[in-house]
Order: sequence, then C-alpha cells, then structure tokens
Amino acid sequence: MLISSYFRTFPYNAALSNLFVAPKNSSLLRLASSMASSSKVVAEYAKSARSSCKKCANAIPAKALRLGLVSRDARGFDMTKWHHLNCFPMNSDSIASSDAIIGFSSLKSSDQETLKKLLDGSATEQVAVGDEDTIEGNKKGISKSLRKGKQVHKKEDDENDDLEDRSAKKTKLSTPTEGAVLDISFSISDIKDMYKDATLLPEWKAFQTVIFLERDDGLRDSGKIAAFDFDGCLVKTSVKRVGSDAWSLMYSSVPDKLQSLYNEGYKLVIFTNEANIERWKNKRQTAVDSKVGRLNNFIKRVKVPIQVFIACGIDKSDGQAEDPFRKPKPGMWYLMEQQFNSGIAVDMDQSFYVGDAAGRQNDYSDADIKFAQAIGLKFHVPEEYFSQ
Repeated sequence: MLISSYFRTFPYNAALSNLFVAPKNSSLLRLASSMASSSKVVAEYAKSARSSCKKCANAIPAKALRLGLVSRDARGFDMTKWHHLNCFPMNSDSIASSDAIIGFSSLKSSDQETLKKLLDGSATEQVAVGDEDTIEGNKKGISKSLRKGKQVHKKEDDENDDLEDRSAKKTKLSTPTEGAVLDISFSISDIKDMYKDATLLPEWKAFQTVIFLERDDGLRDSGKIAAFDFDGCLVKTSVKRVGSDAWSLMYSSVPDKLQSLYNEGYKLVIFTNEANIERWKNKRQTAVDSKVGRLNNFIKRVKVPIQVFIACGIDKSDGQAEDPFRKPKPGMWYLMEQQFNSGIAVDMDQSFYVGDAAGRQNDYSDADIKFAQAIGLKFHVPEEYFSQ
C-alpha cells in the first residue's frame, strides 16, 4: 500500500493540523530543497534550444552556457535542472569552488573567468550579508546584481503565491493515487535496458510490458497534460511498412500545435499500443527498432520534448491474460501519473487526450475514447483538434 494511502486512513484533526504551518516563502523552500538534494553541478553549452531555465522558465538558447543542478530522485534517476548562468543559485552547497563544477575545464577561458567572478561574488555576499556598500567596494557592480536578484526573487515569490491561490480554487484535480484502478508495484530494480531479448536505444527503458522514454531533453513535469495517441493521430503509418522512417505527419499543423502547447506549460505525452513487439517473437528487435525509431524521428521532426509510453502487451482476444497497460486499460496513464510526473497533481480540467480510435463507423476500435473515459480526461479526435 502506498504511503499516501496509509495516511489517508486517519481522520482529519483540526487541532493537529494547526501544528503544521506552511512556510510563507514557498519558492525559497523549493530552492533550498533542490540544493540540499543536489550532489553535483555541471556546466556545458546547450546542445539545442529545447531546454528551459528552472528559475525563470525561459528557453536557454542553443550553444549558450548553462549550469545544471544534478540530483538523484527516489527512483535512482539523475535529474538535471538547467539554469541560465545569471539565474543559477551560486550559493549552492554543491559548489565549493570552480573545480567542483563538472565540465568547467572544457569551457572557454572567458566563461571560466565569468564563473569564477560569480562564485567570488557569492562568497562575498555570504560573508557580508546585507552590507551592500562593502560588497560594492570589494566587487564593483556585484551589489547592483544582488539588489536586482532580490527584486526578482520578490516578484517570483508574489507570482508563486498568486499561483498557489489560483490552484486552490481548482476543483477537479487528480492526485497520483486518486481513483487509480491499477495498483502499480514499482521498483527501480524493475526498470530494464532491454525489452525481453530486444536491445533498446539509449534513453529508452522497459518496465514490465511498457517501453518508455522518460526524459527527453527539456521535458517539464506539469499539472497540465496534453496526451496523444501516435499512429493515425500524430503520424500516418502502414502495417505493410516497417522501419524508423516509414511514417509521415498526419497533419501539417502538428509541429506548431505541439510547440504552442509546450509554450503554454503543458507536458506532452504519447500513449501508444504496439502489440507487434510482443507478437513478433522471432523478429522482436525489428519491431522495437521500428517503433522506437519512428518515435525518435518524430520528436526530432517536431522539435518539442515529449514523454512516451509504449504498451507492448497483447489484448485478451489473442488468448493471453489482459494486459493492464494496453489501451483502453489506463495502466500507462497511472504509471506516468504515479511515477513519472514528480508527484505533481494533474489538473483534469485542463488536461486532455487526442486519439483516432473513437468507436465510429470507420474506426478500427474504440480504445482511445475508452482510455480517456477510464481516466476522466477530455477527449478529442485528431481531425478536429488539429484543424482548430
């Protein structure tokens, strides 16, 4: 039984609840928690423009210097929170000196000097807290940056307070364990680099009968989920064609639509069935390479970070036990929600699912609409959604 479920068995006690007071400055608490759990800091030049700054939420340009706080989550995954150079918390306990920054020696000499100056300025700030005149005398111009930083922090705190107030008014929220029809027993030891006898491409993993891409570069966990089927929804494919390039965009508007959702703070997630991976026992590697390759190439084409879950199990009609992750069963959704969304509650009023299997006269099944109904998500068919 999950810990959160255990605590819900106790009745609410108003007297006890008064003993727990939420800190006023929630953003600073989150920052302190992030730095406390961080084990290392990495510096590099952004490989693309798809990552965003954890502090200001703006995009980090390609080839720009970025700093990352690397921490290990409860599942054993290293999570990197990227920052602009000027947004990075230089007073992090993870930085004893520039020598502690992974990748520092590979930076341009001018960037190395800039980092050293910022670190020296942070040390001066800690020694003379509030004494901006002294700081300005010792490090010209740094006090101005500190004052500006304080103003930015205050603005962010106010915005976070407003956001929390708005979030409290939302009525239809789904927590990672609320309403789940599948009790997923999840352990880091259950995550594999192979699906049965098939090798997976880098960054792809397997859990039971699911293959998943958990962390595309720039992916942000969110309470707003924009979920999609893949074949017949985002891309055109054919059962007669095999290969990573055997696909085309279903609608020309797909890239712009996905980019717009990402810019609005949605996390994009693909939930797709692929029974051939299980059926083709003698050609399983071919089936895996074809499906995963198509998804990789699609993500490169649309240039938007996407989380992906592939259900490889066979449906009940094939004489096998019904797979809990295969749509219309909602297992893939609950796996994402419970284990791969940083514990963030999903806003069901803003989240939705788009799929082509809606049970209409010419549809091959009703798996997509029933998948959405089982979860309680708003449902759209692709021809309507991508024509808006």
